[in-house]
Amino acid sequence: MTGRVAYAAGEDGTRMAERSLDWLRQAEADLRHARNSRDDEDYNWSAFAAHQTAEKAIKAVFQRRHLDAWGHTLSVLLESLPADVRPPDELIDTAKELDKHYIPTRYPNGFERGAPVDFYTRREAEQAIFNAEAILEWCRRQIGR
Repeated sequence: MTGRVAYAAGEDGTRMAERSLDWLRQAEADLRHARNSRDDEDYNWSAFAAHQTAEKAIKAVFQRRHLDAWGHTLSVLLESLPADVRPPDELIDTAKELDKHYIPTRYPNGFERGAPVDFYTRREAEQAIFNAEAILEWCRRQIGR
């Protein structure tokens, strides 16, 4: 998939405030939410919160480099990082698994009938959490945390 989602902050030469630690803290809070939702058997919300964990962690890496990132497709965000911090293909594949939880976890029109709550399983929630943890850990290393 192509398309540039990272932009140098302040095209006029100004730099945006660096808030990577705020983004990282929120990613960690979203991971707690994913685990709590799994434990409460809200598997679709667990998978969505896992996606949000990864998205915010990735955006923390952009913040650390004074880059702005737009969009919610994790694999595209990772692929658009500068070459010196681009992750291995395996992590991008992990992100692609999480990408599939962005919309169908929340909207009934993602299925022919029924609601997302009817389709998500504990195993899917656990895999989404596992994937989010892998991306979060990689992002922590990029920011030195």
